[in-house]
Amino acid sequence: MSMYPPLFQWVAASTAAKAVLGSSPVRFWPFGKATQDEARPYAVHQLAYGAPENTLACAPDSDTFGVQIDAYALDVTQARAVAAVLRDTLQPHGYITAWNGEFFEQDTKLYRVSFTVEFIINR
Repeated sequence: MSMYPPLFQWVAASTAAKAVLGSSPVRFWPFGKATQDEARPYAVHQLAYGAPENTLACAPDSDTFGVQIDAYALDVTQARAVAAVLRDTLQPHGYITAWNGEFFEQDTKLYRVSFTVEFIINR
């Protein structure tokens, strides 16, 4: 079993997510995989924190993962819309634990909306 939540699988199965991120390919990448000339909008994800669910009686049977999601777009309205779709797509599987802010990236001229989702994944 994977040590990382199946985020891409959940996003790629969502009609709403594919409506904003495309379907061939679905523009939802692990951090560092989107290119400077990537079609917009797109989103990336990365592990922000995590921990095994330790117990005194036995080895952990699950892990907690906090995953940062960043939605990028050419304008703030579109970045917020992508973030909202991803929130709705991922929330059945985890819990939003933080709204990390909104940013304008000077080097790429893109708007970014960031949030963190926490998942508990059984081993």
